[in-house]
Amino acid sequence: MARTDSAAPGGAERAQEARETSVARGPSRVSARTTRERIRTVVVKDHERIAVLVAQRIAALINAHDAAGKRSVLGLATGSTPIGVYRELIRLHREEGLTFRNVTTFNLDEYYPMQKASIHSYHRFMWENLFSHIDIDPANVHIPPGDVPMHEIGAAADAYERAIRDAGGIDFQILGIGKTGHIGFNEPGSGVESRTRLIVLDTVTRRDAASDFFGEEYVPREAVTMGVATILDAREIAILATGEHKASIVRRAVEGEIDVEVTATFLQSHPNTTFFVDAAAGSELTRIKTPWVLDQVEWTKEMTIRAVVWLSRATGRGILKLTQRDYADHHLSSLVAQHGSPGQVNGYVFNQLGARIRGKSKLPQRQRIILFSPHPDDDVISAGGILRKLVENENEITVAYMTSGNIAVFDHDVRRHVDFIERLARETYLSSEKVSALAGAVSRFLAEKEPGEVDIPQIQDLKRVLRESEAVSGIETIGLTRDRARFLNMPFYQTGKVRKDQIGPADVKIVRDLLEEIRPHHILVAGDLSDPHGTHRMCKEAIESALESMKRDGVARGEPPEPPAEGGASWCGPDVAEEGPRVGLPYVWLYRGAWQEWQVHEATWLVPISQEELKLKIQAIFRHQSQKDSAPFPGGYDEREFWQRVEARNKGTAEDLNRLGLAEYFAMEAYVVE
Repeated sequence: MARTDSAAPGGAERAQEARETSVARGPSRVSARTTRERIRTVVVKDHERIAVLVAQRIAALINAHDAAGKRSVLGLATGSTPIGVYRELIRLHREEGLTFRNVTTFNLDEYYPMQKASIHSYHRFMWENLFSHIDIDPANVHIPPGDVPMHEIGAAADAYERAIRDAGGIDFQILGIGKTGHIGFNEPGSGVESRTRLIVLDTVTRRDAASDFFGEEYVPREAVTMGVATILDAREIAILATGEHKASIVRRAVEGEIDVEVTATFLQSHPNTTFFVDAAAGSELTRIKTPWVLDQVEWTKEMTIRAVVWLSRATGRGILKLTQRDYADHHLSSLVAQHGSPGQVNGYVFNQLGARIRGKSKLPQRQRIILFSPHPDDDVISAGGILRKLVENENEITVAYMTSGNIAVFDHDVRRHVDFIERLARETYLSSEKVSALAGAVSRFLAEKEPGEVDIPQIQDLKRVLRESEAVSGIETIGLTRDRARFLNMPFYQTGKVRKDQIGPADVKIVRDLLEEIRPHHILVAGDLSDPHGTHRMCKEAIESALESMKRDGVARGEPPEPPAEGGASWCGPDVAEEGPRVGLPYVWLYRGAWQEWQVHEATWLVPISQEELKLKIQAIFRHQSQKDSAPFPGGYDEREFWQRVEARNKGTAEDLNRLGLAEYFAMEAYVVE
């Protein structure tokens, strides 16, 4: 079979680079791989690449207009997705001289009612994250009004539309996409002719925003937003999406029919729209999920396993029962031809998956391990089962809690614990003077606290200590002693606000110092990147930067792990002594669990969990009482408690394996080993 351009050595990277480069040159030729896509879509490895591509396109437009003596008009969005674009624009301004003196901006939307000074206002967001760092004239900044009286909203919206027209229309519009497929705040049902207006927010939208406001009850019920027609009038549009939780709506917007209930589908009619998605958000696109139904593919091991697992699910047959007809009916005849017969393909994939099942005897023994937990409960939520097995295998385990998680503690929990220590003081076990001073400061602040207001230092410390005590109790439940907990309190998290700083050198140094102190053979790292505010992603970035810096400094890296021998000795990342002592870089295990789980075909190792082990894991999760029943940041995509998600996902992974015709287990955790 002839190879496609992406099948040849290095071809995938060259093809992707060519597709990315073409973004600035207008629509590209439709290939067989993208025939189902009704919006031109660029899939890149991660969110950082999206930021660079979009910022470069904006910079090119501004520079071209400046050279022609024209103003540039940008339509801007808020939220976590475009922040990377704004940071890159700031860098281009500071380091490469990009000027915004001849730029006019119009923002998509604003909550209503909303004062400009509020920490929740998009006006404040834009000045903090972009405008204050560049040379734009404040007179050229336009943001929909959230602070005018209700009877003036209609006139203010009309004035906003006139201002856009008077500026000559929007040259380049940035968009995000909501869970319901909304763009701006154009909720399901918004018409294609709609203009800037006041709109009632959908329940799903308000629920998704609840964590920013520390409670759904504090989220405004209305917003002022550009309409669909206003957006479609832009000469060029970039819509951005990142994370696994956006994958299904990305596919619906890109491949589905135009539907008034999914306003992003209206972009299909726009002549110059590009959808920028990271690998996670693009994972449900046909060309990525099932490319064999569109065009020929190179049948690598990974592609073969993915296709056969998909076929087994599609037909409802176990892998060993798949027939020639099954393969032919689902565009997979070429896979059978490569292997010679259905039985050969079936057996190959069955054995490959079976070899990934790793019971306790095939896991590391008597080795050094660090589990990096972004928040003080991710360890037991995502890896409680394997932690128990690693404890029993006599490994030297350190659980490193990277952030305090203190913003995810309700104020009523603080009141309850302050009441507890006040009662202890009355029993003369504590200094009544210090307790009284603390209790008074807490009581006074909480009595006047506004929703989302940054806590005073005393309350931040109380919330941090509360979560630390829960974390210690959690690991003790699975057999670790309290001294195995390390609390890193990384600086990027210590803003006291929902939005965090960028990862900086101080964060990376903290991680590297721990790695060099422990010298682990393995590290477990959070690989689910759909947490509500990006903390998991940022923690992973810090770990990767620390490892990369060690590598640059001459640290030796072990070979990719081979299936371990009995006793696990071959899992050791070897120390290297040439040119002086060095630390062997560890194997990296990526775990998931809080928001999604690795699919069976994605996982490197599948770790069975017995009924007793799952019960113990759930008990460890229960120790995190501040996150029980109603967590402050559960994520807007799953209303179940964390322990319920864990139970369903771990059992579901085992059931999935069983449906494929492999061994039957009670529950299972999945990991990807890099």
